[in-house]
Amino acid sequence: MATTPTQIRIDANVKKAAVDLFDSLGLDMSSAVNIFLYQCVLRGGLPFAVELPQYSQKTLDAMAEAKRISSDPSVPEYSSMDELKEALEK
Repeated sequence: MATTPTQIRIDANVKKAAVDLFDSLGLDMSSAVNIFLYQCVLRGGLPFAVELPQYSQKTLDAMAEAKRISSDPSVPEYSSMDELKEALEK
């Protein structure tokens, strides 16, 4: 099978996350992209739905709160469930 070099631009953070994911699956970026492209050809389109998520205001508020909490240095962190349970029981 002949191959051809292809160059694409990818957000650096997305690329890092994808490389980490593919590594855990035993794939490199080239193999993962090839799998994606084969699936596109087999299905005659993208192998997943492309749509804008329709989140409720309650979900959007919860996401904003989670983001705020995750970046707040005053919020305690726990390294195990036992540690969390112990803190909750105090």
